[in-house]
Amino acid sequence: MKSRSFLARGIRVSGVALVAGTLLLTGCSGGGAGGGNQSGAAGGDSEGVVKVGVSMPTQTSERWIADGDAVKEELEAAGHTVDLQFANDDIPTQTQQIDQMITNGAQVLVVAAIDGTALSSQLDAAGAAGIPVISYDRLIRDNENVDFYVSFDNYKVGVAQATALLSGLGITDADGDELSGRPTGPLNIELFAGSPDDNNAGFFFDGAMDTLKPYLDDGTLVVKSTQTDFDQVAILRWSQEGAQKRMEDLVTSTYGGGTVPLAGVLSPFDGLSRGIITALQNAGYGSTIADGLPVVTGQDAEVASVKLINEGVQQSTIFKDTRTLAAQAVKVVESIAAGEEPEANDTTTYDNGVKVVPSYLLPVETIYKDDIKSKLIDSGYYTQTEVEEGVVK
Repeated sequence: MKSRSFLARGIRVSGVALVAGTLLLTGCSGGGAGGGNQSGAAGGDSEGVVKVGVSMPTQTSERWIADGDAVKEELEAAGHTVDLQFANDDIPTQTQQIDQMITNGAQVLVVAAIDGTALSSQLDAAGAAGIPVISYDRLIRDNENVDFYVSFDNYKVGVAQATALLSGLGITDADGDELSGRPTGPLNIELFAGSPDDNNAGFFFDGAMDTLKPYLDDGTLVVKSTQTDFDQVAILRWSQEGAQKRMEDLVTSTYGGGTVPLAGVLSPFDGLSRGIITALQNAGYGSTIADGLPVVTGQDAEVASVKLINEGVQQSTIFKDTRTLAAQAVKVVESIAAGEEPEANDTTTYDNGVKVVPSYLLPVETIYKDDIKSKLIDSGYYTQTEVEEGVVK
């Protein structure tokens, strides 16, 4: 289905309705289906200021707290009103919060969904009220009322994770170029994937598997458990406890309780990585990579995992700078508030099952121990003390 233009949706911004690209002077009486919005469903004041509902999935992960706070701070600095809510990984809570945002007159919604398929009625209500919906980092699926998507290049995240694993195993360098004299295997590895209700998890897994495939095919790498399908390795809700339990089960069923060599584990998120590492350490594989702990990858540069990388326990993480993602989301809101089409750099990749959603994708960086100072501390993302203690101050 062809993407709808913001200019063709009758969005009211700055007291002016934009209909099919034509500016029509309006009054303040056109309330939308949500009620309570006396200036129109997506209307702002004469300064182009809008009320933005920001829905984040949880506060159990530090990255979502950072995302929510960054979006709120930047929008408020630009003069907009923000209603920020965290849903604590509970789908009914998120649906209720978004319903309330619409009722309370939100004119734009920025939503990072817990379950990308569970918000249909809220999206329908937003569409009926002319409220643009920006899908934040996680693509919302199976509904036409998703107007824009801001995220990182999620396929490349998976490529970067697999490349980090290959580098840690001595097969390639950090850029993915094959090393001469590399091990020919077989090296045992295991695979983990993210939550099956998160659209990003599939992109991460596909990027990683496409990168690992040549070495799985030639026998350099072996998934000893034979669990290589996404559904076999996915961890619901990105649960650290779920990842630890699955790794413990694999150690028992496949690795002789820790007596069979395991070279590495593909992990798509730092929370999962910490659960995996705990299981491996408890099984006697070593406390650090230097003394035999398998290479474990990660994502999100959570400070607890950055501390582990600094200590030689976790091998790597993928840094998705929440500051740049929040800033891009704010740019999209600002474009909408100005009655303009937001800039997209991808209009073909992200099909949500009903339409291809115009997207802006940001680059990612791999963090190894040697990168912590230059990429995380010197940039102001963390302080040296936070890295050393593994806690954000």
